[in-house]
Amino acid sequence: MIMLMKVRIKRFDKSLPLPEYKTVGAACFDFAARISAEILPKTIKYIPLNVAIEHPESHMLIMAARSSLHKKGLMLANNIAIGDTDFSGNEDEYRAAVYNFSDKTAQIEKGERICQGFFRKYERAEWDEVEDLGNASRGGFGTTGLV
Repeated sequence: MIMLMKVRIKRFDKSLPLPEYKTVGAACFDFAARISAEILPKTIKYIPLNVAIEHPESHMLIMAARSSLHKKGLMLANNIAIGDTDFSGNEDEYRAAVYNFSDKTAQIEKGERICQGFFRKYERAEWDEVEDLGNASRGGFGTTGLV
């Protein structure tokens, strides 16, 4: 059974739908572009996603590109985006930083679904600094699986 949590959300353009899960088995909800936009080759454009969200306590919003975005020669410039709990004001509209990696101008249409998101519970760390962790070293960054 899938558990649902209540999340307060503000929509800027009421003609566009709220973020929605498109299938019963979808893990993420889709965000739609609030505007139409041209993204020139090798440039980044910030696309407003039409919502401000009040996160559930101790939850972050993780946003990633929809799998179809690359077909336009586009990707999220930051690969994934993290929405913090305190990014929840009335004018804190989520935006997608979209990068055009192609040599052609790309078009995003108003209402087009361009990225997806989900909430994830998090814990904050309290650091306990030590001089020796007492563990064997593995071999350095990028060495997993090497003999």
